[in-house]
Amino acid sequence: MTLTETASGVFTIAVTPFLPDGALDLDSVDRMTDFYVQKGATGLTILGIMGEAPKLGHAESLQVVRRVLARTDLPVIVGVTAPGFAAMKGLAEDAMAAGAAGVMVAPVGGLKSDDQIAGYFAGVAETLGDIPWVLQDFPLVTGVHIPPKVILKVVEDCPTCVMLKHEDWPGLEKISALRRASDQGARRISILCGNGGQFLPEEMERGADGAMTGFAYPEMMAEVVRLFYAGERERMHRLFAPYLPLIRYESQPGAGLAVRKHILAKRGAIAHPTIRRPGAPLGPAAVAEVDAIVARQDAELTRLGAG
Repeated sequence: MTLTETASGVFTIAVTPFLPDGALDLDSVDRMTDFYVQKGATGLTILGIMGEAPKLGHAESLQVVRRVLARTDLPVIVGVTAPGFAAMKGLAEDAMAAGAAGVMVAPVGGLKSDDQIAGYFAGVAETLGDIPWVLQDFPLVTGVHIPPKVILKVVEDCPTCVMLKHEDWPGLEKISALRRASDQGARRISILCGNGGQFLPEEMERGADGAMTGFAYPEMMAEVVRLFYAGERERMHRLFAPYLPLIRYESQPGAGLAVRKHILAKRGAIAHPTIRRPGAPLGPAAVAEVDAIVARQDAELTRLGAG
C-alpha cells in the first residue's frame, strides 16, 4: 500500500516502547500496534519525533519497522529525518523494502530563507527518488518556519511529496491558505494535523483531512474525524471537549512524551512507560495529576454517554 495525496483519517504517531533497562521492547511493539488498530487508526506513523527516533540506531529502527509491518496491514509511514541525506536514504529504502507506505521528513535546523527551505526539500525529493513522502512542518521543534507559498512551491516542484503533517501553531490560517490555493488549481495534497490534537475540530473545518499525532486516546481523534465527515459538527465539538484538559497537560514541552507513555502503559498499550536516556519519567506529583485528569475525563464522558 503506497501513500498518496488522498490519505485521510487518523495516522497515529506511535511511541517506541522500551524495557526498564532502555532496550527495545518488541513485545510491546506488538501490543501497541494492536491497540492503535483497535482504537480506530487509519494508519500508523513510526519513528517520529515523539517516537524517540534520534535515540535509535539504524538496526534498531529497522527492527521496529519490520515488527510493526508484520503486525498490521494498515499503511505505515516511517520517519527518516536525519542530519544528512545518506542516512535518510538508507533508512527510507530499507523501510520501503520492508513494506512501508511512505516516509516522513522534517527540515534540518538552520534553514532561514524561503530559497533554503525549498532547496532543502528539493534535495530530499531527489534523494528519495520515487518514494512518496510527508513534509513535517513543526516549527515549534525544528525552528524552521515554512510559509504557505514555500509549501506550495515544494508541492509543485516535488510530485512525490503527497502529504503535509501540519504542526504550526497558530496554524489554522495556513490550512485555509493551502486549501484556497488547491481550489485555484494548485495540486492538492493530504493534510494531517499534529500538536496532540489540540485544534483538531477547527483543523477539520479549515480543510484538513485528519490527524497525525500521538494523543493517548486515539479513539477520540478517530471519532472526531468520523463525526466531521458525517456532518455532525456540534456533536464533534461536544465529544472533543472532555479531552481538552488532558491534551493541554500532555502538550507541555519536554514532559509530553512521559505523560503519553504513562497513560499508554496504564491503558495496557505498552508494558512500561520507559523513556530512553536522555529523558525522564513523570515524577509522583505529575503522575497524581495525570491520573486525576483522566478520572475526571472518564466521569465526564460517562455523563455524556460517550464513555
